[in-house]
Amino acid sequence: MFAALVSTLAVAAAPGFSTHIDNPFWPMKPGTRWVYRETAPGAVPQRIVVTVTHRTKRIASGVVVRVVHDRATEHGRLVEDTFDYYAQDGKGNIWYMGEDTTEYEHGKPVSKAGSWEAGVDGAKPGIVMLAHPRVGRRYREENYPGHALDGAKVMSRSEQAEVPYGHFKHLLFTKNFNPLEPKALEYKFYARGIGPVLEVGISGDDDRSDLLRVRRGKG
Repeated sequence: MFAALVSTLAVAAAPGFSTHIDNPFWPMKPGTRWVYRETAPGAVPQRIVVTVTHRTKRIASGVVVRVVHDRATEHGRLVEDTFDYYAQDGKGNIWYMGEDTTEYEHGKPVSKAGSWEAGVDGAKPGIVMLAHPRVGRRYREENYPGHALDGAKVMSRSEQAEVPYGHFKHLLFTKNFNPLEPKALEYKFYARGIGPVLEVGISGDDDRSDLLRVRRGKG
């Protein structure tokens, strides 16, 4: 299944992809801004702000992508600054095309580990949201062999969860895993018309990310 999904990009021309991302389970209209609180036992809570920018970028594979800015802070101090690259195909699948991420310590950049781009060093795009997320379907979110191989499986479309932003029903629930970290397991929950509302580390990491608020973009 992973190979079949990824091969779709190989036979598709760049014009088949768009920076207009309107998948109902993760709409990315420019100007949209999600704010999350990430917590873990014994760790300093982080504030995560994710903003869909008006910027686009042509990456090495030739696809023009939407740039999404992701900032993580602790007590107001920047700890990670990331620019994620997304595009949507003609069927409505959202593809993850790479990320440019920088880790900070004491206000200074210390690492670019985790950065990758489709078309560079053998990296290929993955899918982060299916157009039709049927229960049981598996897909690879990242495809950079030896570095980033995150995958997911659709578990349910009828879950509910309570986060600071509100109570949600009929959530899409995925199980997320990484072959490079066999002990890692994470559950993610998506609300129609909003996107991710809750992420919970089940094994490997015990962090939790809750949606605090969201501001929808006007385009």
